[in-house]
Amino acid sequence: MARPKIPRRIECHPPASCFKPNGVPISQLARVELAPDELEALRLVDQLGLQQQQAALQMQVSRQTLANLVKAARFKVVDCLLHQKALYIQSMDIDPSD
Repeated sequence: MARPKIPRRIECHPPASCFKPNGVPISQLARVELAPDELEALRLVDQLGLQQQQAALQMQVSRQTLANLVKAARFKVVDCLLHQKALYIQSMDIDPSD
């Protein structure tokens, strides 16, 4: 039995959206999904320029988990850019008790 996933602190809550190459119908594109925690990891490290340790503390995860999230997210983004795939950003269910 797998360990339960520990909740992560995510401050960026974009609506669900899709980015795709121009001129290609969405029905002809492969779909790649970027999870909310992957997007948050990219935002903290690449957009805000935080060190991985600082970003991990902000997300309340280990540095290794943060590094894994950044690596997976970068792979997905580059894969979509190079191979003309649609990149879907998953929406996040926000808990009103937060």
